Amino acid sequence: MLETPHVVVGAAIASKIPNPWIALPLAFASHFILDKVPHWNPHLNTELKKYGTVSLKSTWIIAIDVALSLIIGLSMATTKLPDTNHFWLILMGGLFGVLPDIIEGPYFFFGIKTKFIDKWIKFQKSIQVDTSIIPGLATQIATVLASLYWIR
Repeated sequence: MLETPHVVVGAAIASKIPNPWIALPLAFASHFILDKVPHWNPHLNTELKKYGTVSLKSTWIIAIDVALSLIIGLSMATTKLPDTNHFWLILMGGLFGVLPDIIEGPYFFFGIKTKFIDKWIKFQKSIQVDTSIIPGLATQIATVLASLYWIR
């Protein structure tokens, strides 16, 4: 799944549940639940094996996705200002929602390979439910919209 739905769902959880001891573990767990929803994303592992590097196209998709997730996550958090505690909790919720993918970043973009990251990637890949681009993006857009509607 792209990063934006993970960030938005994690931030939405933290928006609705102001207790960090509950919100942050739920935001983290939401990542794995969302990966079971049929979705589309660039196949970095396949590209790495085939070309030895992540393609420029995938890198651009990821950069745009990360920028969008930061914009939406910050927008969600600013709605709670001047309550800075809730502001930071929402930002942390977004971070915890995407943390399982952040762990993989050094492997795909900097070639850092450890036994932990190898096992982590295999686990993440085992729970992914991939589909083609149109229905895969539709489920992600629906996830983002449903999360934004939920916090209204």
